[in-house]
Amino acid sequence: MQLVVARIGRAHGIRGDVTVEVRTDEPELRLGPGAVLLTDPPSAGPLTVESGKVHSGRLLLRFEGVHDRNAAEALRNTLLIAEVDPAELPEEEDEYYDHQLVDLDVVLADGTEVGVITEISHLPSQDLLIVERPDGTELMIPFVEQIVTEIDLENQRAVIDPPPGLIDDRAEIASARDAESDDDGDSAASADSAEEDDQA
Repeated sequence: MQLVVARIGRAHGIRGDVTVEVRTDEPELRLGPGAVLLTDPPSAGPLTVESGKVHSGRLLLRFEGVHDRNAAEALRNTLLIAEVDPAELPEEEDEYYDHQLVDLDVVLADGTEVGVITEISHLPSQDLLIVERPDGTELMIPFVEQIVTEIDLENQRAVIDPPPGLIDDRAEIASARDAESDDDGDSAASADSAEEDDQA
Protein backbone atom coordinates (compact mmCIF):
# COMPACT_ATOMS: atom_id res chain seq x y z
CA MET A 1 0.00 0.00 0.00
CA GLN A 2 1.27 3.46 -0.91
CA LEU A 3 0.90 6.35 1.54
CA VAL A 4 1.78 10.01 1.06
CA VAL A 5 4.17 10.85 3.90
CA ALA A 6 5.33 14.37 2.97
CA ARG A 7 5.25 17.17 0.44
CA ILE A 8 8.46 18.94 -0.58
CA GLY A 9 8.48 22.70 -0.03
CA ARG A 10 11.07 25.35 -0.78
CA ALA A 11 14.78 24.85 -1.17
CA HIS A 12 16.77 25.79 1.93
CA GLY A 13 20.31 27.06 1.53
CA ILE A 14 22.57 26.19 -1.40
CA ARG A 15 23.48 22.55 -0.71
CA GLY A 16 20.28 20.82 -1.80
CA ASP A 17 18.28 20.83 1.42
CA VAL A 18 14.50 21.17 1.12
CA THR A 19 11.78 21.92 3.63
CA VAL A 20 9.06 19.27 3.86
CA GLU A 21 5.46 19.32 4.99
CA VAL A 22 5.23 16.14 7.03
CA ARG A 23 2.09 14.02 6.55
CA THR A 24 2.98 11.08 8.77
CA ASP A 25 3.06 10.54 12.53
CA GLU A 26 6.31 8.59 12.12
CA PRO A 27 8.73 10.88 10.28
CA GLU A 28 11.74 9.19 11.89
CA LEU A 29 10.69 5.90 10.30
CA ARG A 30 9.28 7.08 6.97
CA LEU A 31 11.69 9.95 6.27
CA GLY A 32 14.88 8.77 7.96
CA PRO A 33 18.28 8.45 6.23
CA GLY A 34 18.24 5.62 3.72
CA ALA A 35 14.48 5.72 3.16
CA VAL A 36 13.59 5.24 -0.51
CA LEU A 37 10.46 7.15 -1.51
CA LEU A 38 8.32 7.12 -4.61
CA THR A 39 7.14 10.48 -5.91
CA ASP A 40 4.20 12.22 -7.49
CA PRO A 41 4.99 13.15 -10.21
CA PRO A 42 6.78 9.82 -10.77
CA SER A 43 9.42 11.47 -12.96
CA ALA A 44 10.92 13.21 -9.90
CA GLY A 45 11.89 9.97 -8.17
CA PRO A 46 12.40 7.63 -6.61
CA LEU A 47 14.30 9.67 -4.02
CA THR A 48 16.59 8.32 -1.30
CA VAL A 49 16.90 10.35 1.90
CA GLU A 50 20.55 11.19 2.53
CA SER A 51 20.13 13.21 5.71
CA GLY A 52 17.58 15.11 7.72
CA LYS A 53 17.48 17.72 10.48
CA VAL A 54 15.03 20.04 12.21
CA HIS A 55 15.61 23.76 11.64
CA SER A 56 13.39 26.42 13.23
CA GLY A 57 10.68 23.84 13.84
CA ARG A 58 10.66 22.53 10.26
CA LEU A 59 12.07 19.29 8.93
CA LEU A 60 14.79 19.67 6.31
CA LEU A 61 15.75 16.75 4.08
CA ARG A 62 18.59 16.22 1.64
CA PHE A 63 18.30 13.56 -1.05
CA GLU A 64 21.03 11.56 -2.73
CA GLY A 65 22.05 13.22 -6.00
CA VAL A 66 20.43 16.56 -5.09
CA HIS A 67 23.28 18.81 -4.02
CA ASP A 68 22.48 22.33 -5.16
CA ARG A 69 19.67 24.84 -4.80
CA ASN A 70 18.44 24.57 -8.39
CA ALA A 71 18.01 20.80 -8.16
CA ALA A 72 16.28 21.17 -4.80
CA GLU A 73 13.93 23.88 -6.08
CA ALA A 74 12.98 21.64 -9.02
CA LEU A 75 11.46 19.19 -6.50
CA ARG A 76 9.12 21.76 -5.00
CA ASN A 77 5.52 20.50 -4.42
CA THR A 78 6.54 16.89 -5.12
CA LEU A 79 4.68 14.37 -2.96
CA LEU A 80 6.78 11.73 -1.20
CA ILE A 81 5.18 8.28 -1.09
CA ALA A 82 6.16 5.33 1.10
CA GLU A 83 5.35 1.67 0.51
CA VAL A 84 3.62 0.36 3.65
CA ASP A 85 2.45 -3.16 4.47
CA PRO A 86 -1.37 -2.88 4.88
CA ALA A 87 -1.15 -5.20 7.90
CA GLU A 88 1.41 -3.00 9.65
CA LEU A 89 0.18 -1.20 12.77
CA PRO A 90 1.61 1.84 14.58
CA GLU A 91 3.71 1.18 17.68
CA GLU A 92 1.44 3.17 20.02
CA GLU A 93 -1.94 1.69 20.92
CA ASP A 94 -3.91 4.92 20.32
CA GLU A 95 -2.23 5.82 17.01
CA TYR A 96 -3.56 5.04 13.56
CA TYR A 97 -2.30 5.19 10.02
CA ASP A 98 -4.23 7.39 7.61
CA HIS A 99 -5.42 4.40 5.57
CA GLN A 100 -7.02 2.91 8.71
CA LEU A 101 -9.09 6.06 9.24
CA VAL A 102 -10.10 6.92 5.68
CA ASP A 103 -13.63 5.65 4.83
CA LEU A 104 -14.65 5.21 8.48
CA ASP A 105 -18.23 6.28 9.22
CA VAL A 106 -18.39 9.24 11.61
CA VAL A 107 -21.26 9.11 14.11
CA LEU A 108 -22.35 10.85 17.29
CA ALA A 109 -22.53 8.89 20.55
CA ASP A 110 -26.25 8.26 19.96
CA GLY A 111 -25.52 6.77 16.52
CA THR A 112 -26.55 9.82 14.49
CA GLU A 113 -24.72 9.74 11.16
CA VAL A 114 -22.37 12.67 10.52
CA GLY A 115 -20.45 11.56 7.43
CA VAL A 116 -17.42 9.62 6.18
CA ILE A 117 -13.72 10.38 6.68
CA THR A 118 -12.18 11.15 3.28
CA GLU A 119 -8.77 12.52 4.29
CA ILE A 120 -6.45 13.23 7.21
CA SER A 121 -4.89 16.69 7.27
CA HIS A 122 -1.64 16.81 9.27
CA LEU A 123 -1.13 20.32 10.59
CA PRO A 124 1.76 21.45 12.83
CA SER A 125 -0.57 21.93 15.80
CA GLN A 126 -2.85 18.90 15.36
CA ASP A 127 -4.38 16.49 12.86
CA LEU A 128 -7.79 17.12 11.29
CA LEU A 129 -10.26 14.53 10.06
CA ILE A 130 -11.80 15.75 6.79
CA VAL A 131 -15.36 14.41 6.83
CA GLU A 132 -17.74 14.39 3.87
CA ARG A 133 -21.36 14.76 4.90
CA PRO A 134 -24.25 13.06 3.07
CA ASP A 135 -25.06 16.35 1.29
CA GLY A 136 -21.52 16.56 -0.08
CA THR A 137 -20.27 19.33 2.22
CA GLU A 138 -17.09 18.88 4.26
CA LEU A 139 -16.37 19.16 7.97
CA MET A 140 -12.99 19.48 9.66
CA ILE A 141 -12.92 17.57 12.95
CA PRO A 142 -9.88 18.07 15.22
CA PHE A 143 -8.43 14.61 15.89
CA VAL A 144 -8.19 15.05 19.64
CA GLU A 145 -9.34 12.73 22.40
CA GLN A 146 -11.92 15.18 23.76
CA ILE A 147 -13.78 15.28 20.43
CA VAL A 148 -13.02 11.92 18.77
CA THR A 149 -13.97 9.69 21.68
CA GLU A 150 -13.64 6.29 19.97
CA ILE A 151 -12.08 4.72 16.89
CA ASP A 152 -13.80 1.39 16.27
CA LEU A 153 -11.91 -0.29 13.43
CA GLU A 154 -13.87 -3.53 13.78
CA ASN A 155 -17.14 -1.75 13.07
CA GLN A 156 -15.51 0.81 10.77
CA ARG A 157 -16.65 3.89 12.63
CA ALA A 158 -15.38 6.91 14.53
CA VAL A 159 -17.50 8.26 17.39
CA ILE A 160 -17.34 12.00 18.02
CA ASP A 161 -18.60 14.33 20.76
CA PRO A 162 -18.37 17.73 19.05
CA PRO A 163 -18.63 21.00 20.95
CA PRO A 164 -21.55 23.28 19.99
CA GLY A 165 -21.03 24.87 16.60
CA LEU A 166 -18.47 22.40 15.24
CA ILE A 167 -20.91 20.56 13.00
CA ASP A 168 -23.32 22.46 10.80
CA ASP A 169 -26.62 21.01 11.96
CA ARG A 170 -26.24 22.47 15.44
CA ALA A 171 -25.77 25.91 13.90
CA GLU A 172 -28.83 25.27 11.70
CA ILE A 173 -30.91 24.40 14.77
CA ALA A 174 -29.87 27.70 16.32
CA SER A 175 -30.83 29.48 13.09
CA ALA A 176 -34.23 27.79 13.14
CA ARG A 177 -34.80 29.11 16.66
CA ASP A 178 -33.79 32.56 15.42
CA ALA A 179 -36.56 32.39 12.83
CA GLU A 180 -39.10 31.75 15.61
CA SER A 181 -37.93 34.42 18.02
CA ASP A 182 -35.89 37.59 17.66
CA ASP A 183 -34.54 37.05 21.17
CA ASP A 184 -32.54 34.05 19.98
CA GLY A 185 -30.55 36.03 17.40
CA ASP A 186 -27.54 36.29 19.70
CA SER A 187 -27.50 32.52 20.23
CA ALA A 188 -27.43 31.84 16.50
CA ALA A 189 -24.58 34.28 15.99
CA SER A 190 -22.63 32.66 18.80
CA ALA A 191 -23.05 29.25 17.22
CA ASP A 192 -21.83 30.55 13.88
CA SER A 193 -18.82 32.32 15.38
CA ALA A 194 -17.95 29.27 17.45
CA GLU A 195 -18.04 27.19 14.29
CA GLU A 196 -15.66 29.61 12.59
CA ASP A 197 -13.29 29.61 15.59
CA ASP A 198 -13.19 25.83 15.75
CA GLN A 199 -12.45 25.50 12.05
CA ALA A 200 -9.88 28.30 11.93
